[in-house]
Amino acid sequence: MERLSPLDESILQQVLKSNRGNVVLVNLWATWCAPCREEMPALVALQSRLASKGLKLVTVSADEPEDEASARQFLSEQKVPSPAYIKRVENDEKFIESLDPKWSGALPASFLYDRNGRKVRAFIGEVDMKELEAAIRKLL
Repeated sequence: MERLSPLDESILQQVLKSNRGNVVLVNLWATWCAPCREEMPALVALQSRLASKGLKLVTVSADEPEDEASARQFLSEQKVPSPAYIKRVENDEKFIESLDPKWSGALPASFLYDRNGRKVRAFIGEVDMKELEAAIRKLL
């Protein structure tokens, strides 16, 4: 897998803007987060099932720079679609705030955006895949 692209709050806004017209699921995860690793195969399966209807999965690793190789390897093993990102921010609070002011920064976390780039829902912690898929299908 190619390198992970660095992402901060302004790049996230550009990613969302460039995906207008699609339903976007932004998933924040890390290699050290067991629930994150457990849910990734289901997220990838969801993306491949619903991509033709307009779902775009955007993964953002919260790993530290020294763990970037492990993150890349994990994404490659899980066949996570590109592009994939790694969080590189100057201010964690500002980044968290840009995603969801109610979010503590806990992982895993997924944020669902409609075709206009508006955040519709936040899924914090381990997510019920049936509930997530139902929320996505409503927007497709």
